[in-house]
Amino acid sequence: MNAVLPDGRNLELKPGATAADAAQAIGPGLAKAAIGAIVNGELYDLLKPLPPHAELRILTEKDPEYAQLFRHTLAHVMAQAVRELYTERGYRPEEVKLAIGPVIENGFYYDMDAPEPIREEDLPIIEEKMRRIVAANLPLKRFVLPREEALKRYAGIDPYKTELIQDLPESEELSFYAQGDDTYGFTDLCRGPHVPSTGRIPPHFKLTGIAGAYWRGDSSRPMLQRIYGVAFRTKEELEHYLWQQEEAKRRDHRRLGQALELFTISEEVGKGLPLWLPRGAFIRRQMEDYMYQKEQEHGYHYVYTPHIANARLYYTSGHLPYYKDDMYAPIEIEGEEYYLKPMNCPHHHMIYKARPKSYRDLPLRLAEFGTVYRFELSGTLSGLTRARGFTQNDAHIYCSRAQVTEEFIRVIQLFDEVYKDFGISDYWFRLSLPDFENNPEKFGEENDNWRDSIKAIRAALEETGAKYVEGIGEATFYGPKLDVQIRSVLGKEETIATNQLDFIVPERFGLEFTNEKGEKETPVVIHRAIMGSFDRFFAFYLEHTAGDFPLWLSPIQAVIVPIADRHLEYAQKVAAEMRKNRLRVEIDDRSERMNAKIRDAELQKIPLILVVGDKEAEAGTVNVRERHVKEQRTLAVAALIEEMKARVEARK
Repeated sequence: MNAVLPDGRNLELKPGATAADAAQAIGPGLAKAAIGAIVNGELYDLLKPLPPHAELRILTEKDPEYAQLFRHTLAHVMAQAVRELYTERGYRPEEVKLAIGPVIENGFYYDMDAPEPIREEDLPIIEEKMRRIVAANLPLKRFVLPREEALKRYAGIDPYKTELIQDLPESEELSFYAQGDDTYGFTDLCRGPHVPSTGRIPPHFKLTGIAGAYWRGDSSRPMLQRIYGVAFRTKEELEHYLWQQEEAKRRDHRRLGQALELFTISEEVGKGLPLWLPRGAFIRRQMEDYMYQKEQEHGYHYVYTPHIANARLYYTSGHLPYYKDDMYAPIEIEGEEYYLKPMNCPHHHMIYKARPKSYRDLPLRLAEFGTVYRFELSGTLSGLTRARGFTQNDAHIYCSRAQVTEEFIRVIQLFDEVYKDFGISDYWFRLSLPDFENNPEKFGEENDNWRDSIKAIRAALEETGAKYVEGIGEATFYGPKLDVQIRSVLGKEETIATNQLDFIVPERFGLEFTNEKGEKETPVVIHRAIMGSFDRFFAFYLEHTAGDFPLWLSPIQAVIVPIADRHLEYAQKVAAEMRKNRLRVEIDDRSERMNAKIRDAELQKIPLILVVGDKEAEAGTVNVRERHVKEQRTLAVAALIEEMKARVEARK
């Protein structure tokens, strides 16, 4: 057989040779350092035979692919450790039935059917056994069995492996990996790839949790136990990951929403249908007022549309039947079907059609804080980030083709203004493009509509200097889109808002305007949402700030803490003066010690704590303690009010 190396050299090898053989032929140093290989673009381990012709690159522990190899082997090491644990408890190893154990981002998991439930307190024991297996440096061996022999191996013992084998094509090679020997080892049905021995696994791993998982994701099949683990090349990477996870728990919008009394979800109301508590509702209203003012400045006209509509509207828009599974069930009214609206756009199109339009009316920018309802599976619901009812910061821009670039420029500029005011800097755009070659069913054929639309958006991005990447095949069927990408507290890339160019649906609705020549023309529609949905943006912003809202957004901007009861009258005078200036202030008049009141205000993440005693009452001042500011200050009440008003006005 022949292998072609990265430098173009040919390497002649015996039939059935592995990447380990190739590394040895290149040199003893590489053979010792080798950990795997890239073969014709695919990740191989050192144990799998190479194809007759291979473009080959040998990997070492310095290559990023190393992580996938050792994480996969760690899944096997964990399964071996679990079987050891149950053997010590009096069970036979095969009584722990194994399903699948793949590599995932940052780690691995294994789904198991154990004779008794695996408990959280078992994880440190399993982890310690894993470390002993790694330290034993057990060599891995790969072998292949005929289908009949492979089925016989699991007959009456493991129904999950039996089903996996039965579902594989007849032509599929059935490979197994054994680590160690019959006395101390473990063998599993597996495609690979793996490291050559357990000793090549870095010791920087940790088991992180247990969850239930239906076999093959089917709720009618057995419920298995899934053990999760993470693994990294270095101690620093592991420690950073664990810190990041703790930070994410601390910032989780669901936990903060409860602790800061911002929102709740009631089973009596329904899954995925948030209830906004007074403090959270205040912040959301501030966001809405802010966006209303911003969009007014940018030439948007606000509209209202109903929460339900006749099914005919959604047949025209294409939501029925193509989006039907994501919509709530229909409501029958007087013999006709109505649906809770999943999108605002069809309603806005009907507003556009309400009277004739000419080129002088364009661009027409219609905006709405529109509540929509989508049927999300209960397992996917997550606080405000994935809900069944939410309110979009929605708008639709109706314009001519010649106006598309300018309108996209205005949209990008509005993003910059809004995100700057909210202190969000780590965001970028993703231009989602069609893939005519590989998905013609979705995108059809390339035509002027597609070419002109992509050209217009690219021109807007270049004109504004916006940071962006491109994603092939991610466009919608009706046009390219511009997604806004951010990083979550876990460092994950997420889409927070989407802007879509639509040149198909306007034709379906028969939208038109009279152009300068007196001819009828179909407008282009830009679907635009700066904050996406207020709910999702609120959740992201809550995690982004860890609940430390800036002064202009805080429901309570300051709490006044009188040192003793005799200082309450002065505290009330200070509060009255601040409220006259539209500042949000409360007095903590509880019969608690001053330090306890200060601690409670800090837990509620109130920006300013104003302590007043004899000295302050006599001088007309307050002692100011500000979150995350070490130094305390003493300010005259009037000076404090002016400072707070200036900060609110500047949104700092």
